[in-house]
Amino acid sequence: MTELSFRPATPADIPALVELVTSAYRGDVSRQGWTTEADLLDGARIDPGVLRRDIERPHSVVVLAEREDLLLACAHVAEGDGAGYFGMLSVRPDQQGGGVGKALMSEAERIAREDWKLPAMRMTVIDVRDELIAFYERRGYARTGIKKPFPYGDERFGIPKRDDLRFEILEKAL
Repeated sequence: MTELSFRPATPADIPALVELVTSAYRGDVSRQGWTTEADLLDGARIDPGVLRRDIERPHSVVVLAEREDLLLACAHVAEGDGAGYFGMLSVRPDQQGGGVGKALMSEAERIAREDWKLPAMRMTVIDVRDELIAFYERRGYARTGIKKPFPYGDERFGIPKRDDLRFEILEKAL
């Protein structure tokens, strides 16, 4: 099998990224994988305008993982508040569980550590996603106990199916 390659996304990648992120988190196709949020949220998972800003701003990159020019996964890594921020990890549902997400996470951490010289990586995870939090904990992330409210009413983040959603910040020393 051909090795994964990584590259930064460009604005031309936005339509494919919206499709990938949506397939990993929302709707029936997302149920093929284990990262689905379909029971928690409806609607869009990513806004194309927000994605464009993430691609174009300094110290922010949407990293693509490809094999033979086939887009398998993406993640956003950025600098903020003296640490890296990791988010939007999305792996095609038919590729989940095969190590693609772990490899992409390692690449994102390498960017924050080596390219930007940051001491830690942070992320926000919906705090009721126990299986997902356990995945990140196995990769060295720790729950900080810091909670942030879910942006109810802002459909750029989805349409909640529950009224008890909030984010928790996880952190890992790099």
